[in-house]
Amino acid sequence: MAPRPKAFKIRSLRGPQKYGVAGRSLPELLRKGGKLLQLSVPDCRLCLYEDGTELTEGYFHSIPDNTDLVLLAPGETWQGCIESRFKNKSSYMRYSCESRIRSYMKEVSSSTSAVHPAAQAEYKRITDFMLDKLKSVKYNGCYFDRREEEAVRLCTTEGWFSCQGPFDRDYCLCKHSINPYSNRESRILFSTWNLDHIIEKKRTIVPTLAEAVKEQDGREVAWEYFYQLLFTLENLKLVHIACHKKTSHNLTCDKTKIYRKRKRMRKVSK
Repeated sequence: MAPRPKAFKIRSLRGPQKYGVAGRSLPELLRKGGKLLQLSVPDCRLCLYEDGTELTEGYFHSIPDNTDLVLLAPGETWQGCIESRFKNKSSYMRYSCESRIRSYMKEVSSSTSAVHPAAQAEYKRITDFMLDKLKSVKYNGCYFDRREEEAVRLCTTEGWFSCQGPFDRDYCLCKHSINPYSNRESRILFSTWNLDHIIEKKRTIVPTLAEAVKEQDGREVAWEYFYQLLFTLENLKLVHIACHKKTSHNLTCDKTKIYRKRKRMRKVSK
């Protein structure tokens, strides 16, 4: 069976316009891209728009659909559009981790409209607390930074990351590992690894938080518990894409931790 076509967005260095192109192989993609951009295919090359990594036939099958590519004519070069902003690889990796955590926060905040109208103000107040906490810890970018203390990073001092296995296992059977600090290609491949929520964010944590706010009845929601589940290694596992199970995890939040315990009033002896 022939492989399915993969879709990409291709541009040249001659202008900003992008074209959607699909192909089952690198030669097919080069041929179609060259025709669209009016470039002669022989000696042309395709590279990633993000960081300039040149596409090979093997790499072609591993990058995700809709990746932005640049078609280079003979003599042309492209160094990428992102990493020049960063002083070093650790800064880039911190940014990569922060971006993931920011996206989780954005998803939680955007769920405000789905909360019961009477509880929306309180839900927003809680998400504001979470956002302030994330800002104070710089969106937990330390997880990907090899310069950080061992207790807070997910990699070795050399930059090696190991898959922590699916949500329902304590380890990775395949022993997946990667060093995105080594080269650009590895950094792109590392972007396909997931920071997976053991107790699921969309199916479980956010709905439970919304329900807790709605049903609090004078009680105070323990937002720190939900913060830990959403944004910290208490509930996040770094997993290779092959170990990322997208089926329902069928796990629930701890009902005893949803609300703060009320302090007992001490009796004053006369």
